[in-house]
Amino acid sequence: MQTIEQAIPDWLARFGGVAVLLLTVIVAHSVAIAVMRRLTSRTKTRTDDILVARLRWPTFWLLIGMALAASGPSLDLPAYWDRIWQRVLGLISPAILGWVFYALLTAYRDIGEARFDISVADNLRARRRRTRIGILYRVGVVLLGLVVFCLMLMSIPSVRNIGVTLIASAGLAGLALGAAAQPALKNLIAGIQMAFTEPIRLDDVVIIENEWGRIEDIRLTYVVVRIWDDRRLIVPVSKFLENSFQNWTRDTSALMGSVFWYLDPAADVARIRAKVEEAVRASERWDGRFFNCQVTDSKPDGIMEVRALMTAQNASIAFDLRCEVREAIYAFIRNDMPEALPRERLMRAPAPAPSTPT
Repeated sequence: MQTIEQAIPDWLARFGGVAVLLLTVIVAHSVAIAVMRRLTSRTKTRTDDILVARLRWPTFWLLIGMALAASGPSLDLPAYWDRIWQRVLGLISPAILGWVFYALLTAYRDIGEARFDISVADNLRARRRRTRIGILYRVGVVLLGLVVFCLMLMSIPSVRNIGVTLIASAGLAGLALGAAAQPALKNLIAGIQMAFTEPIRLDDVVIIENEWGRIEDIRLTYVVVRIWDDRRLIVPVSKFLENSFQNWTRDTSALMGSVFWYLDPAADVARIRAKVEEAVRASERWDGRFFNCQVTDSKPDGIMEVRALMTAQNASIAFDLRCEVREAIYAFIRNDMPEALPRERLMRAPAPAPSTPT
């Protein structure tokens, strides 16, 4: 009588052993993830939760790949199928490792977004960190993809054997590629430089191309500026390093706004100044730092320029504060001081002297 071991074919026993190994890996990974989720749920920070969530599936397939690579010799495959097996592992292993590192980069980005909130009022430090993290993340993804692609090619013997030829021709190919991709490479290098020089950051208020807007997104080669009317202005990164532009929130989000009125010289500036003070102090948009009201110019036609300055927490609030004060002063002039409205004055020429009879 045959025993159970003798009745089972050798190939089935070998594949059964691999299946048992894979099942053990799957169960161990599931238990480890469940335990780590339980532990991370008890902490106050979100860092560990993000790491566990991002690394769950990459580490799963990494363990599966390691188990398959380790069980390869025990399968005792024919030479033809063993070569195919090695080629498949040579292509899959770099891809899985690249996935793991990509998950780490994504977790790094997500942790930065969770730690640095740019929706608060004083968000200068958070915007600096988020901008740098975003740019470095994209640079890392590009470099990681390049490394993984090269490792996958190196696993193919035919490609590896012609490496000397490729290296010999790399000089000419590099010159041709560099000439063709000069604008893209220029913006790519400028994007890396921007991560450290920080001429702009996320949510900065800028004026570029005569447009007022906020920095909505910073990519490796271009920047997305959200214009005040919700249009999007796409600007090459190199433009922010080579050309001048206005950054209203470079060092702080707080700004000083100005309002101009063009009035008749007969206007009572003291009463207008008192009304400006009343309007500014009554507004919830004023941050309490500074305001004033002065006559700043006199036009050739006799019109008087009156300017008021006031501070606010950020550019959007400053704009609304300026509109509010402007409306309040015009209402005051219309109702209580109509003589302040500009008027044209005409002076009659003196009548000619009567001629004496000759």
